[in-house]
Amino acid sequence: MFDAPEWTGAPTSPPPEPPQPRLVGVRFQRAGKIYHYDAQGFDNLKVGDWVIVDTARGKQMGQVATLKPPKEKGGPYKRIERRATGRDMAMRHYYASKELEALIACRAESAALNLPIKIVRAEYSFDGQTLTFLYSTDEEERVEVAPLREAMSRLYRARIETRQISPREVAKILGGIGACGIEERCCSRFLTEFSPISIKHAKEQNLSLNPQDITGMCGRLRCCLIYEYEQYVEARRHLPKLKSIVGTPLGPGKVVEILHLRDSVRVKIGEGPEAREVEFHREQLTPLEALQRLQEKALSGTCDRHENGECDCGKGKPATAQQAAPQAEAQPAAAATGQAKKRRRRAKKTPTDLARPAQKDERKQTTPKRKADDRQDE
Repeated sequence: MFDAPEWTGAPTSPPPEPPQPRLVGVRFQRAGKIYHYDAQGFDNLKVGDWVIVDTARGKQMGQVATLKPPKEKGGPYKRIERRATGRDMAMRHYYASKELEALIACRAESAALNLPIKIVRAEYSFDGQTLTFLYSTDEEERVEVAPLREAMSRLYRARIETRQISPREVAKILGGIGACGIEERCCSRFLTEFSPISIKHAKEQNLSLNPQDITGMCGRLRCCLIYEYEQYVEARRHLPKLKSIVGTPLGPGKVVEILHLRDSVRVKIGEGPEAREVEFHREQLTPLEALQRLQEKALSGTCDRHENGECDCGKGKPATAQQAAPQAEAQPAAAATGQAKKRRRRAKKTPTDLARPAQKDERKQTTPKRKADDRQDE
């Protein structure tokens, strides 16, 4: 027989959990998107270090942008292969200097093939194995660029790839002065992702809907329309509406301007030549119109669910608020009068009247039997 170990009663320790990966964010362009990689074994990494990682387009050189893990958990994450060496940096600078030459050659081949595209940029991988051309087009249908790839493959010994980009990405690559006058566009400076923007963002902020005022250099709505959008929405929920009557420390007045970012409004107090406009914070205001509507509703006795006169819950709607009080006083008196009338009717009933319901029930029970007997006789 096998010898089993003696049970001592001590609790068994749970199996050790696998170590959590140490994630770092790597960026491949100056204001590009951040991708997280497992940095297990590279404890001395810091922001600004260059590393070699594996991507969908082969091995690439990226720069550590953050040491914080991502907000949303995902995985699995690829591991960092190694740190970038001095030779890797020299090769990267060498092939980066040849990108302009490749861009000019690709534009010449595209013009010779009469392709309706615009070559925006040429990108070499750090080791020169892959050459990618970024292009944009105004055509709605997909443009066939296979002839262009074949022509560039005869000129360069690298693997040729083409990738179509959006107008916003084109503006990000080209850079330049922004429409607001800033020296460098937001997309080229710090924006890593483009948020969806619609015309409602401009309407909510009371901006001019003139295309020249809300359109950026890329021909799309400006990215800055979403910067303060949430603040405007939150302020609109708590601030009074335009042209509404509000109470202020200086008396009632009319709202003439809403200052969303200050969380305040400008109120016109008084009439005629003595009228003046004063700015008040939201906490200093009293919604007089809303309070008046609530008081009228309370006096009218109408329910909250049927405000259009289609009430089916038994609550009546008087013509005016002044009639609500007399009707409310008359309801208990009417109920007492109805109960007194019922008691009088019961007292006036004779024994014969009380026996009539029983006779009716007997007739109902005997009628079907009589009909059945008549059928048998026939």
